[in-house]
Amino acid sequence: MELTITLAGIKIDEFEKIRFMNQVWANDGSHPGTIYIQNIMLKSVHKGVLTMQKITPFLWFDGNAEEAVNYYVSIFKNTKISSASYYGDEGPGPKGSLMVATFQLEGQDFMALNGGPEFKFNSAISFMVNCVTQDEVDELWDKLLEGGEMQGCGWIKDRFGLSWQIIPTLLREYLSDSDKEKSGRVMKTMLEMNKIDIAALKRAYEGQ
Repeated sequence: MELTITLAGIKIDEFEKIRFMNQVWANDGSHPGTIYIQNIMLKSVHKGVLTMQKITPFLWFDGNAEEAVNYYVSIFKNTKISSASYYGDEGPGPKGSLMVATFQLEGQDFMALNGGPEFKFNSAISFMVNCVTQDEVDELWDKLLEGGEMQGCGWIKDRFGLSWQIIPTLLREYLSDSDKEKSGRVMKTMLEMNKIDIAALKRAYEGQ
């Protein structure tokens, strides 16, 4: 077998013949197209070439990371849990509880850690979800709002304290319009909303 992968920008040929720092883990077959090297997930971006996502959001939870990961993958499409590791006798978490999980939402990699109570999420960091239709806005809004709270202007804080922006792509198009009267009307309308209403934005844009 000959395979070319890219790790930190360096191509490595004939993967089976090398040992990266004497620690190589091959895919066990449960996640085709994935190879683990020192617990770093490499994902395919071109046929025959594997590469690591350059930047991965790393989320710190207080004992409920496994619940959160399962919750998020049940909401979005094109999702999977790629890997999980658990605390052993050495701790510091309870033995058998999740330590770190790698998962994907809409093809985007995330990592979740059960780190303890030291750090909390706040609204200075949020994930913006680009939506095409009102149905998509409504579905994601309702699911993420369950047990959470509205923050206005398309923002939600979910039940784990993580903030999301459920935003139709049309909103950015309207707000960037060179006609300042049109974009101003859209901005004024949007600031009065909790969940974004595409039809109301269109009416504002058209001056109705």
